[in-house]
Amino acid sequence: MFDWNDLRHFLAVAETGSTLAAGRRLRVSQTTVARRVSALEEALGLALFERRQAGYALTPAGEALLGHAGAVEAATAALADAAASQTREASGLVRLTVGESLAVTILPTILRDLYEAHPGIRIELDSSDQRRDLAAGAADVAVRTTVQPTENGLVGRRVAHDDWAAYCSRSYAEAHGRPTSIRELRRHPLVGGGGDGIWDHYRAWLRQYGLEEAVAIHHDSVNGLLAAVKAGFGIAALPCFVAENDAELLRCLPPRHKEERGIWLLTHERLRHTPRVRAVMDFLGDRLTRLARNAEHRLATEEPRPKPPLAAE
Repeated sequence: MFDWNDLRHFLAVAETGSTLAAGRRLRVSQTTVARRVSALEEALGLALFERRQAGYALTPAGEALLGHAGAVEAATAALADAAASQTREASGLVRLTVGESLAVTILPTILRDLYEAHPGIRIELDSSDQRRDLAAGAADVAVRTTVQPTENGLVGRRVAHDDWAAYCSRSYAEAHGRPTSIRELRRHPLVGGGGDGIWDHYRAWLRQYGLEEAVAIHHDSVNGLLAAVKAGFGIAALPCFVAENDAELLRCLPPRHKEERGIWLLTHERLRHTPRVRAVMDFLGDRLTRLARNAEHRLATEEPRPKPPLAAE
């Protein structure tokens, strides 16, 4: 095997035509360049240059290997750039704000994998349902449920729809059956609540179907609501993005229509090219988008599919 570093000297001589000029480019002595080229020729068993009084000229063998040597140099430079990029990305604090409903369901696994991919990035997680002002620097990255971001200077994309449907646990369905219409749903206890972040939207869903009186228990947190549903207490309306990615939950009714609201991944334009923020945005964007596609696929293909509720019901 030859010394990879000898290729640098071979390329420098091929491009400059002399060991003296190559030594100046590489900031080494002319003797060192000549020795490195000779070592490479000996290792390969080929004469790469014709030594002439006017300088070094490539032999046919040298011409044939020149392109390969250039490709090795380019690959080495790319590797160095990638390593430097990883080093730049692998440090610093990123303040992430996300509502409790996502913070306690899908996010823990994603953040675990983010840490494994970028161990130098520290996450400060704010799971308050209060909207943080990214423009004022209250957070660096937001996962936000909204119709359309309106604040100036925000950049990002919608990663999922915010459709809602009724869900129960598998154990509840086995014990009490799974309702497939609003008429049947009225005969089952509902679990309400979920905290300020989702209750307003959840209550609007209940009012749409006249189901407010069917709420048998009200929890003031997402954890409480999910715990009650999974324990088999009753049925709850939940975001499809969350529930379709939870193997313990079964959909009773499909979403009535596509919601205007969506789940957005956002940062401020002044931070969009900061390496640590870019790394978090890219990672979250990829994982959230994959979960959204999984949810949409299940909504479209799961059998048996219950019929959509009718207005008369």
